[in-house]
Amino acid sequence: MTPRISSPVQIRQASASDIPAIIRVVNAAFAIETFMEGTRTDEERMSSMLKEGEFLVAVAGDEIVASVYVEIRGERGYFGMLAVDPSQQSSGLGRQMVKSAEDYCRQRECRYMDIAVLSLRPELQPFYGQLEYLETGREEFHPSRPLRAGVECHCIVMSKAL
Repeated sequence: MTPRISSPVQIRQASASDIPAIIRVVNAAFAIETFMEGTRTDEERMSSMLKEGEFLVAVAGDEIVASVYVEIRGERGYFGMLAVDPSQQSSGLGRQMVKSAEDYCRQRECRYMDIAVLSLRPELQPFYGQLEYLETGREEFHPSRPLRAGVECHCIVMSKAL
């Protein structure tokens, strides 16, 4: 288990060599999603995502402790797969990663930021609401791994003006 960080982290764009560490953090952070089968991500999915966007990572010492996926979609930025090492959760690092994702998109002239939150994660809407995200729509969920039998899920799109 990673000791709780006490000093500021460095946030930077990820490189290909960071993929194994990002996979570890994402799978640990998303282990609570017991409504899906298997792990949240793998090398194939990460490689596919990196063809469309970037990952930002938070580094403490020489260890990646958080990551977030960002993608530019015209004047809209998108972030997803926000993951904080479980030992670092509730430290403000998630908020810091969202701010970094927003800054990344602002620097690329995006005017809005979007995220799709799963309906089966009701705790996330209030979290993003505190960061000024508002529900703007709903979408079908296309899971990267199978849902457990009998589980239904959709995406709640939340957006914010940058």
